[in-house]
Amino acid sequence: MIDLYTDSSPNGFKVTIALEELALPYRLHHVRIEANEHKQPEFLALNPHGRIPVMTDDETAVVLFESAAILLYLAGKTGQLLSKDPVQRWETIKWLQFHSSSVGPILGQRVHFELFAQEKIPAAIERYRRLVNDLFTVLDTRLADHPYLAGQDYSIADIAHFGWMHIARIIDFDFSQYPHMSAWHDRVAQRPAVRKGITLPEPATGA
Repeated sequence: MIDLYTDSSPNGFKVTIALEELALPYRLHHVRIEANEHKQPEFLALNPHGRIPVMTDDETAVVLFESAAILLYLAGKTGQLLSKDPVQRWETIKWLQFHSSSVGPILGQRVHFELFAQEKIPAAIERYRRLVNDLFTVLDTRLADHPYLAGQDYSIADIAHFGWMHIARIIDFDFSQYPHMSAWHDRVAQRPAVRKGITLPEPATGA
């Protein structure tokens, strides 16, 4: 059985969406970040960095943190959402890595400086707005010629990006000027597993 330790966050939603898409049975453990539960010894024993999500699989004794690693594990376990065709497989991994190294971290910094930082630093806000717009341009260009990031097929690369784009919409980061990315977002958002995944362990309600 898979156990998932998570909270309502973009990185957490990636894994709940994937588990729902793959129809894998799992136990959900709500780690309430606002209550500092991610810093408790029992959670730090699973992830010493103290961040969600964490997944354990008692069938294989695998314990994983980092959402991209979890997505790759789940795709490998089921043989779904990651093509066996070498070209498509590496396209998926490439765009998953692009999200992990660029899109997620840079969006996270924009969220911090615009919404959470006690001291508003105009130069930092402008920097991360510009960097986010550069990323959105890359994604929009890719999606102009492909229905999904890896090509014709929906994959873990789309799930990874959608976790953050869902939050971007909630907190009013406008990306309507990127029509192909906006259409992709709306297409992915209609999937039943996605609609359920973004409610687990509970819906995000704003910044």
